[in-house]
Amino acid sequence: MTREEKIKRRILRQPKDFTFEELETLLYQLGFERDNKGKTSGSRVRFYHKDKHIQYLAHKPHPKNIIKEKALKDIVDFLTVNKLL
Repeated sequence: MTREEKIKRRILRQPKDFTFEELETLLYQLGFERDNKGKTSGSRVRFYHKDKHIQYLAHKPHPKNIIKEKALKDIVDFLTVNKLL
């Protein structure tokens, strides 16, 4: 099983310890690019997929690096609807 398959399986289980770095890795593997939206974006990070012309605006969690349950569910729903998972 490849690393990409492992991280896809992991996000589909929606674990309580899924990190922002894991999300970034997955989105890069799926063809997204990161855009910080300038200096005033704070912890908001935009991921853009050039081929599909879709974007996802994520909130980088702090002080811990763990993505909250609701946010992770929204990410999984977004990726599923856009046929990326």
